[in-house]
Amino acid sequence: MNPPDATATTDRAGLSRGGWRVGAAIIVLAGVLAYGRTFSAPFIFDDHASIVDNPSIRHLWPLTGPLTPPHADGVTVGGRPVVNLTLAVNYALSGEAVWSYHALNLLIHLGGGLVLFGLVRRTLASPMLAKRFGADAGVLALAVAALWTLHPLQTESVTYVAQRAESLAGCFFLLTLYAFARGTRRDVLRENQTAPPSGSGRGWLVLSATVCAIGMATKEVMAPAPLLVLLYDRTFVAGSLRGAWRQRRGFYLTLAVTWLPLGWLALGTAGRGGTAGFDTPVSVWHYLLTQCGAITRYLRLVFLPHPLVFDYGVDVVTSVSAAVLPGLLLLALLGATAVALVRRPAWGFLGTFFFAILAPSSSFVPVASQPVAEHRMYLPLAAVLAGLVLGVHAWRGRRALWLWAASALLCGAMTWQRNETYRSELALWSDTVQRRPGNARAQSNLGNALLAAGQASDAAAHYEEALRLSPDYADAENNLGRALVQLGRAPDAIPHYEAALHAKPGSIEVLTNLGSALVQGGRAREAVPIYERALQLAPQAIGPRYNLANALFRLGDLAAAAAHYSEVVRLAPDHLDARFNLAATLLRLGRIPGATAAYEDLLRRAPNDAAAHAELANILAHTDRVADAIAHYETALRLQPDFPAARAELDRLRALRADAKP
Repeated sequence: MNPPDATATTDRAGLSRGGWRVGAAIIVLAGVLAYGRTFSAPFIFDDHASIVDNPSIRHLWPLTGPLTPPHADGVTVGGRPVVNLTLAVNYALSGEAVWSYHALNLLIHLGGGLVLFGLVRRTLASPMLAKRFGADAGVLALAVAALWTLHPLQTESVTYVAQRAESLAGCFFLLTLYAFARGTRRDVLRENQTAPPSGSGRGWLVLSATVCAIGMATKEVMAPAPLLVLLYDRTFVAGSLRGAWRQRRGFYLTLAVTWLPLGWLALGTAGRGGTAGFDTPVSVWHYLLTQCGAITRYLRLVFLPHPLVFDYGVDVVTSVSAAVLPGLLLLALLGATAVALVRRPAWGFLGTFFFAILAPSSSFVPVASQPVAEHRMYLPLAAVLAGLVLGVHAWRGRRALWLWAASALLCGAMTWQRNETYRSELALWSDTVQRRPGNARAQSNLGNALLAAGQASDAAAHYEEALRLSPDYADAENNLGRALVQLGRAPDAIPHYEAALHAKPGSIEVLTNLGSALVQGGRAREAVPIYERALQLAPQAIGPRYNLANALFRLGDLAAAAAHYSEVVRLAPDHLDARFNLAATLLRLGRIPGATAAYEDLLRRAPNDAAAHAELANILAHTDRVADAIAHYETALRLQPDFPAARAELDRLRALRADAKP
């Protein structure tokens, strides 16, 4: 067809601001309705390491803090400074209150849906596809974006805060492509002898490269972005790889440079704390076999998103026979993609998009901590849905539009229901164990949720099941010890802590727990070197130092106990128990001025501590400050009316004052 016809098709595609606003409003409203009740969902799983126990997000300034995230043990934010920075913004807004984290996660997801809407709409209106899809580009793009935004497979990447890494990288990936499409629109129109709009697309290309660089510091899923931009150019803009390279060589060299920070960040995590890469216990071959079933499972879940599983565990496929059928299916899809790249470039682009984005985590490079994870379909889902919507439209035309509307409503309802599972850690891990009872990690985490709910006996049963499934599971040993301590069986917990320590000799948590069990079992002297070992590994750690001070106090080494309590107070000024114990220890040592000052400091931070008022009153009463002592006893009794010792001392002082009157 002649160029004017292509221009008319572009106009009919609904690229007006009005059409954009209506579609955008539908996506945003539907997304808010589907995820509206997630704002109180608690932190779960890796959220604790990435947020609660992450000191690098406590301050936004200087930026070197949040831009230098921890990476030990494969924590989600490791090597992903942009993700860590966004969490620091949340911490500045709401501390550990969850609402702002979920609000930003949802904003990122909705942003991705809007960018996908714009990208698909512009692509369908391009000269290559306009003749077939241009007249309906707006509604087809809306169908793809709405299904992608509302699909229940996305729930893990949106409601699980730590998986912001996936959704944020996905948003940057889409924005990289969208900005490129905007930046090359003049070239498309000029190539088709259509008058290009005023202005330059160079700014959009700069934005594309900039966003790509930021995305590289967000998650490794951005790695194929430069290649997919080049393929998009070849498919929808320049018409050939040679033409794309000739016209925009400098741009592609700039995109290639963005691989450098990605490589530097990936190397800095040391294989994500030893959980990913070729040095893990999982072999390349077994991981590849596992991915055959994993990818076919992901594809099935696109069409039948049930059952969804939060954590599939760490098991891998070791039998070739188990991977034959899914492997043959994947080979067929890869072959079809290769053929389509030559004969049907648009379909080939979708297939390549799907496989390329899955490649960093779902090919042959082992991710031992999580061989299968539904959040990996966050961005590849867009390619599957786009192919599905366009394929059905090519077959049935506009008669299929009602099908997509109904499907979007169904997806939204299923996502709304899936979010019910995230209402608590207990609900989430109960659901996971129900779906995957052979998952030792899920059994252990369900035990953690039960332990936090005060159900120590039930928790112990799940820890024991986890150890039956995985006898060398150090975390389950440690957690079983915690449950036994809560059940009043500290001596029985000690062997489990020792087994956990054998597997994880550098674990501060296990060392601290073992020391506490020894103290509760009447073996405080044996606990002291355990705590000291923990402090050698982490001198700034609060838990082992505080517990060491308690053990030393129990053993009668008051001077050493006071020194450690003082250090805890210095490191953690709001540690009220340490302040109280420091004051009590100084009193036992006869350091009256120091004890008085310590109680006064405590009461400035905790004015409603009845016991501190009473202890300070005791000191004041013995230093002839009777009026002040009476005032503190009265405050203690106001705060805690059932306080016999304070009542008796107050009555005694009042009687003394009455006798002293002439």
